[in-house]
Amino acid sequence: MKKGKRNIFAICDLEVDYAYNFMEYLTRRNNIPFEVQAFTSPEILCDFAAKNDISILLISDKAVTPAVRALPVEKLIILSEGVHNPDLDQYPSVYKYQASDSVVREVMDCYSAQRQTENSFALPGRQAKVIGVYSPVGRARKTSFALALGQILARDRPVLYLNLESYSGFEQMLGENCDRNIGDLLYYLRQDQANLIHRMNGMIRSFQNLDYIPPVSSPMDILCTSGEDWLSLFRAIAQESGYDYLILDLGDAIQDLYEILNFCRRIYMPVRSDPLSQAKISQFENLIHIWDYKNVEEKLKKITLPYFESRSRGRAYFEDLVWGELGDYVKELLREEKEESQAGAEI
Repeated sequence: MKKGKRNIFAICDLEVDYAYNFMEYLTRRNNIPFEVQAFTSPEILCDFAAKNDISILLISDKAVTPAVRALPVEKLIILSEGVHNPDLDQYPSVYKYQASDSVVREVMDCYSAQRQTENSFALPGRQAKVIGVYSPVGRARKTSFALALGQILARDRPVLYLNLESYSGFEQMLGENCDRNIGDLLYYLRQDQANLIHRMNGMIRSFQNLDYIPPVSSPMDILCTSGEDWLSLFRAIAQESGYDYLILDLGDAIQDLYEILNFCRRIYMPVRSDPLSQAKISQFENLIHIWDYKNVEEKLKKITLPYFESRSRGRAYFEDLVWGELGDYVKELLREEKEESQAGAEI
C-alpha cells in the first residue's frame, strides 16, 4: 500500500558518487519543492516505488530496466552520457556531465511542461522574508549592496535575488545569453499561475549559492507590468518556492513602487550625504507621508555604504562584493539585526 502523496524527486545512477553528490546538491539548495531520494540500483528503486509515488525520476540510461519502465512515475527523464539506446528516445533526456544547476533547470523544464493545469504546492511552514533594496538616489551602490547581502545570507539559507531595474547589465557582466528571464516568468504567471513555481525552477541560475532569475532584457517588460502582477509573482515565490529570503533590487520604473515597498518585510535604502541626494531623499519621504504609507517608513532602514572598488569582471566582480569593506559592512549589519531580533524585532 502506497503512502500519502509526497512530491518525490528520485535520482538513480549506477555511479554511486554521482548519485549522492547530486542528491547533496539538491538538498543543499533547500528550495526544491521535492523530497529528494537517491538510488544506485534499479532493484532498490523499484522496491521504493512500490510503496511511494514518484513525481520525477532522473535515471541513468544504464539503469533503465523493463521493471523501471513499468513504474507509474509522473515524469521519467533519462540522465544521458551523450549517446543512449534508441529505445529510450520516447523519454526526455538531459546531459549528465554539465553543471548541476543546468541539469536542474532542464529537469524542471521537462516536468513543468507536463504539469499544465495541476496546482502547485507550498512547502509546509516555509514562507520567504521579502527584503526590498531601493534608493531614490543614483550611484548609491544599491545593487552592489543587494548582491553582497544575498551572497552572505545564501551561505546558510536559500535566497532568491530578483533585479527589477530597467537596465541591469547582468548578461553583459556574466557573459551569458539567457534564453528566458523574468519577463517570461511574468508571461507564465498570466497564463498559468498554478504551474508557476515549476516554471521558475527551470530558469534559476546561481553564483556563490545565491539563486537568481535573469533580469529582463528590455525596459518595456518593467514599464508594462502592473503592480498587481508584480505582487502576485512575489506572493507566489514567497509562499511556494521554499526560499527563506526573497531580495528585490528595485528600480524607479516599476509600477506601484510604494505598494511593493509596503509588501516587503524590511527595506534597505542606500543614501548619500551630498545636498542633491538629501533633497531627493526628502522628496521620497514627503511622498510617503502624503500617500500615507506609514508602514513603509517603519520598515525603512537608511544605510551609508563604504566605498567599494574591484578590478575583476564578470562573476568574479560579484564574488568580490562579499570581501573587503562592503562585505564587512553587510556582515556587521546582519549581526546587529540578529541581536535586534533576539530582543523582539525581526528582519
